[in-house]
Amino acid sequence: MITSLKSLQPELERRKQAHLYRARRVYDSPQGPEGVVDGRHVLSFCSNDYLGLANHPEVIAAMQRGAETYGAGSGAAHLVSGHSRAHHVLEEELAEFTGRPRALLFSTGYMANLGVMSALLGRGDSVYEDRLNHASLIDGGLLSRANFKRYAHADMDALQSQLQGHAKGEALVAIDGVFSMDGDIAPLDRMATLCRGADAWLMVDDAHGFGVLGEQGRGTIDRFNLGLKEVPIMMGTLGKAVGTSGAFVAGSDELIETLIQQARSYIFTTATPPAVAEATRASLRLVQKDEWRRERLKTLIGQFRQGAEEIGLPLMESETPIQPIVAGTSEQALKWSRQLEGEGIQISAIRPPTVPEGSARLRITFSASHTPEHVERLLEVLSGLELSEA
Repeated sequence: MITSLKSLQPELERRKQAHLYRARRVYDSPQGPEGVVDGRHVLSFCSNDYLGLANHPEVIAAMQRGAETYGAGSGAAHLVSGHSRAHHVLEEELAEFTGRPRALLFSTGYMANLGVMSALLGRGDSVYEDRLNHASLIDGGLLSRANFKRYAHADMDALQSQLQGHAKGEALVAIDGVFSMDGDIAPLDRMATLCRGADAWLMVDDAHGFGVLGEQGRGTIDRFNLGLKEVPIMMGTLGKAVGTSGAFVAGSDELIETLIQQARSYIFTTATPPAVAEATRASLRLVQKDEWRRERLKTLIGQFRQGAEEIGLPLMESETPIQPIVAGTSEQALKWSRQLEGEGIQISAIRPPTVPEGSARLRITFSASHTPEHVERLLEVLSGLELSEA
């Protein structure tokens, strides 16, 4: 706990000694499998640009046209003067794509999750969350002032027991559709059944499933053939598979109107630039029509998992672009990351508190822009990791 400004430096030193210190890298190139980081050419496997759209020429051109039409900034919050025609049409297109009556744009996924929970919950209500949920869901639950309850990862029996104990107030179950550090998919079908039985809302943060899973990339909810009745609250981000920036919440007219009226992180935030909305509209069209991108991802993931098995590399159970290799200690994860960097491959070391103690890891992610040759190079370098020290 930091008690004064004088304690800042010792705390920073403590983090360094514990191998928990974080440092930013400077990119001098667009997002893509190959780029220039800190002045050095690298092969990257740590971006969330799953479909390879962040540097797509059609998306770039749409952003340029948007800037020419609307300028560089939005000027104000959506409820003041910042809600442009570009924002409005994008919301309509996101609603149509997700099969929901309405959608509402937020500046980030973090702000969307905080906004939903603060608007819908308060003292006397209850929120239930998986222990491996993203920090934004956890913080949203805590800041809502509702009774905050967590259960062991993917333990549906524990969730069922907790829901059975719910007696008063509103109840909301918040979950990641795809867990960002493990890559596994939440059992949404079972969760939807439990929520219906307990008269609880189910909210799915589909940051890492939207664009990747489901028909035309509609996400994890679509993968389970669930609709508005089963999952009344969907949050999706636009800075990962879609390749731009921002987030949205999709649901009923009543939900969206409630968020417009009560979500503080929506009301009191300047809208994202309209040019970003125009870029997102172009990217969303590519998400829907370029099925080959999802097919290539599947092929690359299959190639990697087969190759990892052949070289004895232990992987977690994941069919998504997120393929973690658990190192255990933060020191070992950093050592592996630096070893890979020395071979020209960038993969970040993920350490506590992002992941639980004892599960520090390399978080490998794939993009449709990668090639089979990229994967072969990755496997070649990974085969030299000192696994015996993990």
